[in-house]
Amino acid sequence: MVKILMGVVAAIVIAAGGYFGFELYVQHQVAGEVEAAFEQIRATGAKASHGKVSFDRSTRTLTVADISGESAAQPPVSLKIASFTASGVGQPDKTRFSADSIEITDVEVGAGTATTADWQVTYKVPQVLVKDYSGPTGAPRPPAGSSVVDLYRFATDQFAGVAASSVAAPSVAGTMKFGAAAQGGGDFAYSGIAMQGIKDGKIATMKVDGFVFAVDTQQAGKAAKLSGNLANLAAYDFDAAAAATILDPQKVNDDRYYRVYRQISAGPYTVTPEQGQPINIEALTLDDLGVRPSRLQLAELLAMLPPAGTAAPTPAETRDIMAKMARLYEGVRIGNGEIRGLSSETPQGLLRFSAIRYNLENGKGDFALEGLDVRSPKGPLKVGRFALKSLDATNLLRMSAQFSDPAQKPSSDQLMGLFLLLEGAEVKGVVAPFKNSNKLVNIDTIDLNWGQFVGPIPSKAHLAAKLTSPLDATDPNLAPLIAAGIDMAAIDFDLGAAWTEASHTFALDLVTLELGSVLKASLRVSLANVPREIFSPNPLQAMAMAAQIEAGPMELAVRDLGGVDLAIAQYARSQNVSREVAQRTIIEKIEASAKTETATPEAVTVSEALAHFIENPKGTLIIKLTPLGKVPALQLIQVLKTDPMIALAQFQVEVSTGL
Repeated sequence: MVKILMGVVAAIVIAAGGYFGFELYVQHQVAGEVEAAFEQIRATGAKASHGKVSFDRSTRTLTVADISGESAAQPPVSLKIASFTASGVGQPDKTRFSADSIEITDVEVGAGTATTADWQVTYKVPQVLVKDYSGPTGAPRPPAGSSVVDLYRFATDQFAGVAASSVAAPSVAGTMKFGAAAQGGGDFAYSGIAMQGIKDGKIATMKVDGFVFAVDTQQAGKAAKLSGNLANLAAYDFDAAAAATILDPQKVNDDRYYRVYRQISAGPYTVTPEQGQPINIEALTLDDLGVRPSRLQLAELLAMLPPAGTAAPTPAETRDIMAKMARLYEGVRIGNGEIRGLSSETPQGLLRFSAIRYNLENGKGDFALEGLDVRSPKGPLKVGRFALKSLDATNLLRMSAQFSDPAQKPSSDQLMGLFLLLEGAEVKGVVAPFKNSNKLVNIDTIDLNWGQFVGPIPSKAHLAAKLTSPLDATDPNLAPLIAAGIDMAAIDFDLGAAWTEASHTFALDLVTLELGSVLKASLRVSLANVPREIFSPNPLQAMAMAAQIEAGPMELAVRDLGGVDLAIAQYARSQNVSREVAQRTIIEKIEASAKTETATPEAVTVSEALAHFIENPKGTLIIKLTPLGKVPALQLIQVLKTDPMIALAQFQVEVSTGL
């Protein structure tokens, strides 16, 4: 609405400037010049009239009363002005008109559109003040057509020739109606509108002290009311030429981004529904807002709107609209967007986000929620940060349109393609209730990334996590830990996996797995002869290629942080023996397993090292396995299920222990 008002004010000033030529200084010719200008407007099919015209030569002040007009476009745009006064008027040259100041009083503008979202809006502006105005002489050439795009393009072209140090409107009041049968409407008001630095189609600063609105709508056949209050709206470095690129059909293939605003900021902002709690925002900011004309053409967007009186779109038409709307995300650039201090009351208490951050370019961007603080039915929930990395909003919308068709189930290729829409996710600083207990889960960080795609499937991934969680006392598998007095589990791990196409190798690298006071382990597993075709969304093809994969070198390192003593103590309790007896019994069982007839030399080596590890707690155990020739991975897995000793015999085993 502010843009519409700015355009109206600019159009008033431009038109007024064009009325006057060099003969402004001659009183008896002023009325004729003004009337001639109005006649040129009427010649376009529009309506235009005025009242008394006067001119004071001593102060070079021109006054025109009772101006009214109506455009030829349908529905028409109407304009009424009680008084137009320009002081200190002059003509620097034959093509320019200037004025030290312009005052326009009691302005009323009415506009509307004829779509299924049929609406009418009326503005009432008690006063508009313009300082240091300069603009072209002569009535502007009317637009080639009467469409909304033609009118916008015309206003933009005329605005490029206008200059003013400032434009101010202390207050603006308006009413609006929307819906084909005026099903809803409301009132709105602006206060303290001011623009500074208008020149060459640019505005250095635009500010609005306050904006309030109250509307009535129809939702599911029921009346609903909504009101809001916004303060401190400001926009910097607006470029009308950049904005006009989306109106220019000559730029339909222009793939560049044009910056329209350097920054837009506002806040605080409150929206209050009739039913429900107010939503409060402390501040909003948009930096580096730009448009890409090849993806964002206003004429194309307007063509998507169904004509007035047409039925609601069918599911197929809705999917088509969604697919077309996806281009919008590629047509807008947001260098940085922030919503700070978002809050609202819920039945459980206050819901608050300290910040929502996002950016967008080429249809992709990062999205983050920070500082979530809310109380759930089971207790407090806090999230320091939740982020989606490089979310492809454009293709997400396109795929949503495809998946919404119940007659066409998504293929495996399409489902796998969801990986392409996101490059990772991050969670930090989470505090959440644990089941129905009074205990809390604490997540320091979970960071997941993937990439290096082969078709729709990532061939590289990394997961890092650090968290602390209570143990479930009702889980029988955790009974030994609970019995040992361990009721919390601290987990810290870093897992990476990557395929290297040049060597056809795949490596799984568990850099760290730390379980509180139990153990710390690292594992590295590699596979050889991994073909590119294994990364296929077709499960049959992937399984066929899997037969070629061979086992590579593997290494396991375990450092005891108390797990050995925990296992010994648990065994001692279960057998009702001392700790020393329990430790010796466990070691003897390990040694006995290495002396069976089926034991291989490799198994003996591992058993001896494991016995030494149990005998000397807080030590380190390292096991390295190197394949003895080609070892098919699928066959190895099957052998492990039936006879682990035979599987181990296919590797050279190196074992070491130490502190």
